[in-house]
Amino acid sequence: MAFKSTHKYARISPRKVRPLADMVRGKFVDEALDILRYQPQRGARMLEKVIRTALANAQDPDQNPGRIVGEGDLFISEACIDGGPMFKRMRPRARGMAFVIKKRMSHIRVKIEEV
Repeated sequence: MAFKSTHKYARISPRKVRPLADMVRGKFVDEALDILRYQPQRGARMLEKVIRTALANAQDPDQNPGRIVGEGDLFISEACIDGGPMFKRMRPRARGMAFVIKKRMSHIRVKIEEV
């Protein structure tokens, strides 16, 4: 059975989080959390929280009645980082021009399954 969790509108560029998602995709949950714990990036904290939420969903008796699932029995089957909406800001430049600065957001989606 699959359990999923999402963090929508995360205030970080998807380009910064995707390498971390590639690093943990296909790994066991406990191994993935160990990998992310020692990564210095801010996106690692966000991805780690989403994985912990999916793990809590797997261990919730309302969603998974009558079954006890450990971290070692679950693996990350899907870790998807999609682009979200952007804040657009104008940056004044020379001779009356302006450049657009895009403050990007991302949607972090994680699905874990039993082995």
